[in-house]
Amino acid sequence: MSTTTSPGLRLPEAISPARERLRALRIPAPELLGLLVLAAVLDLWALDRNGWANTYYSAAVRSMSTSWHDFLYNAFDPAGVMTVDKPPLALWVQALSVRAFGSSSWSMLVPQALMGVATVGLAYDLTRRRFGRPAGFVAGLVLATTPITVAISRHNNPDALVVLCSVAALWAIVRALEDGRTRWLVLGGICVGLGFETKMGTALLVLPALAAAYLWVGPRGRLVAVGQLLTAGAALAVVALAWPVLVWLTPAADRPWVSGTADNSIWSLIMNYNGLGRLDGQLGGPGGATGGPGGGPGGVFGGATGPLRLLDASLGGQAGWLLGMALVGGLALVVITRLRRTDPRTGWLIAAGGAFATTAVAFSFAKGIFHPYYVSMLAPFTAVLVGAAAGVILRGDVAARIVAPLAIGGGVATEVLVIHRDATDERWLVPVLIVAGLAAAAALIAQMPRLARGAVLAVALGALLIAPATWAQETIGHATSGTFPAGGPASSGGFGGPGGARGGFGGPPGAMTGAMRALPPGFAAPHGGGTAAAPRGATAGAGPAGGFGRGGGMFGSNRNLAAALAYAKAHGGGTIGVAGQQSASDAIIASGAGVAGIGGFSGRESQVSAAWLAQAVRDGRIRYVLTDGTSGGMGNDGRVGAGALMTAVQKVGTQTSVIGLYDLQGKADALAATGA
Repeated sequence: MSTTTSPGLRLPEAISPARERLRALRIPAPELLGLLVLAAVLDLWALDRNGWANTYYSAAVRSMSTSWHDFLYNAFDPAGVMTVDKPPLALWVQALSVRAFGSSSWSMLVPQALMGVATVGLAYDLTRRRFGRPAGFVAGLVLATTPITVAISRHNNPDALVVLCSVAALWAIVRALEDGRTRWLVLGGICVGLGFETKMGTALLVLPALAAAYLWVGPRGRLVAVGQLLTAGAALAVVALAWPVLVWLTPAADRPWVSGTADNSIWSLIMNYNGLGRLDGQLGGPGGATGGPGGGPGGVFGGATGPLRLLDASLGGQAGWLLGMALVGGLALVVITRLRRTDPRTGWLIAAGGAFATTAVAFSFAKGIFHPYYVSMLAPFTAVLVGAAAGVILRGDVAARIVAPLAIGGGVATEVLVIHRDATDERWLVPVLIVAGLAAAAALIAQMPRLARGAVLAVALGALLIAPATWAQETIGHATSGTFPAGGPASSGGFGGPGGARGGFGGPPGAMTGAMRALPPGFAAPHGGGTAAAPRGATAGAGPAGGFGRGGGMFGSNRNLAAALAYAKAHGGGTIGVAGQQSASDAIIASGAGVAGIGGFSGRESQVSAAWLAQAVRDGRIRYVLTDGTSGGMGNDGRVGAGALMTAVQKVGTQTSVIGLYDLQGKADALAATGA
C-alpha cells in the first residue's frame, strides 16, 4: 500500500534544538532596554576620571593580579604579608579583569559599572513580576538615578557587588514564590553566600526577610518550605564559608596575617570588625565622638543615630529622597493585602519590604563605623517599594485613590527635608514639588481613565526625580575617588582620603561637605592627599618629590617612604613594613613596591605580635620597618595597632641612614624577646 501527500499539505520542517532556544529568546521590553542604557551611561561615562578610586583596594588588586598566592589569600601587599580587611570576591573580580585586560582604571572599574547596570535590570524585573511593567520601570528608574548607586558603580569599593548579590537573592526568592521550586531558593542562598564573600555581615541583612517571606507563603506547604529553606541555607553556608575555612585551615606561616584582627583569626574578622562591631560600636569607629552637630554615636561619618538619620546631612542626599514614598507604599500594601497567603503580593511584600525595614533600622541605629556610602545597600529596596506603590496607584480602585495622595505626600515630605538638610543647591525645587504634589494628589483622588491616571502619576514622579536625577548626573562630572565615594555635585561628597579627588575630600578646596559638617572640634582631617585621581598609570597622591603616602590624619603617613624604598633597593632589596596599609597604597600601585602595612588599614586595626614579625623577618618576608609615620585613626581610637611594635623595632633594629628606617636582619630573636 502506498501513501501520497496532498500537494496542498506540507509537513512542518524539523527545527533544531538550537533554533528552538533561539526562538524562545525574547527581546527585552523597550522600557527595560531604556533603563539599561541609562544606567550604562551614568555608570560608564568618563569612568577613567576616577583613576584608581580607593587606592587601598587598588593596591591589593595590583598585588593580587601578579601572584596567585596573593590572589587566593586576598593579600594587600606583593610580599603577601597582610590581607585586606574585607573578604576577597569583589577584589577577585577586579584582579581577574586586570589580568585579562592589563592594569588600568578602565579594566578595574568597568566590572563595577556592569554590576550597577545588572542591579537596575533585576530591580525592574522583580517589581514587574508582581505589579506590572510600568511599576518595574519606575523601580528601575528610581534606582538608576539614586546618586549613591551611581557613585558606587563607578568606584572599586565592594559595595556594588554586595548590592547586586542582595538584589539577585531577592529576585530569586520572588521567582521561588511563583512556582515553589527549590532551585530558586538555592540560587537565593548562593547569592547571599556570594554577598558574604564580598562584605561579610552586610549581606546577611536581607536574610531574615527572604526566609520569612517564603516560610509565610509556603507555595507547596509550610512543612515543605522548611525543608527547602534548610537546603538553601546549606548552599548559603557552603558558599559563604568556603574562603574563611580555607584561611582557617591554612597554617598561619603559609598565609598573610588577617588584617583587622589582633589574633590573626578569620573568625574575629567576621564576628567583630566586619560583624557585630559595626552595629554595636567598636573602637576606632565614630561612636563616642562628640561636640559637633553630628556628635554622639556614629556622629562623624553617618550623623547621629536615630529615626531620622537616613535623612540627615550626610546620608539624605545619597539615598533618602524617596524614603517617604517607599515607606507609605509598603505600609499601604500591608493594609491592602492583610498579609494573606493567597494574595500573590504578600510574599513579595514581606521579602522586599522586610529587607527595606531591616536595612533601614540597622543603618539608623548602627553605633559602629558607618560611612555614608553604606546606604547604597538600602537604595534598591527603596526603589522597588516606590515601584510597587506606583503599581498600586495605577490600578485606579478605591485603595489606589487613597494610597496615591499619601504616597506622593510622603515622597514630597522626605525630599523637601533632604533638600533643606543637604541638597541646598536644589532649594529652587521646593515650591515646584509642593505644587506638583498637591495637584497630582488632588487629581488622583478622583476616578479617571487609566491612561490619564498614568499621565498624572508620571508628572508627580517626574517632579520627585528631578533632584536625585540631577545629583546622579552631577556624580559623573567629577572624580568619585578616594576612600569614601559619594554621589552628587563635587561639593556634596564624603571624605576622599589620600589619593582622593581635589585635596583628598572629593570636592573642591575649602568645600564644606555634608559629612564634614558633622566633624567634632579638633578632628584632624587628612591633608596633602593629592590632586584629582589621574587615569590609567598615573600615581594618585604622589608628592611633588616623588614620595608616597603623604596623606595624614586618620590614615597615617610615612614622610620618608620614597627614601626608604631607594635605600632598600640599594642594599639588596627587601619588604618594608610601615604602620598603615593606606600609606603604602600609592607605592604599590605605581611600581609593585615591597611595602606592607602591618597595622592594618590606618595603622590601628591590626595588632600583630613581635613573635609573628620576628618569624616574618626570619622567613625573609620583611627586612625593614619604617617608623617615621603616624598611626592614623579617629581621636577616640583606643586600639593599639602597630604602635607598640614600632617602639619595639626602634629598640632592637639597626638604624639606617634614612630617618625612621630600621634594618631587622639578624634581629629576629631580639625582636621576639621584647614580647610586644
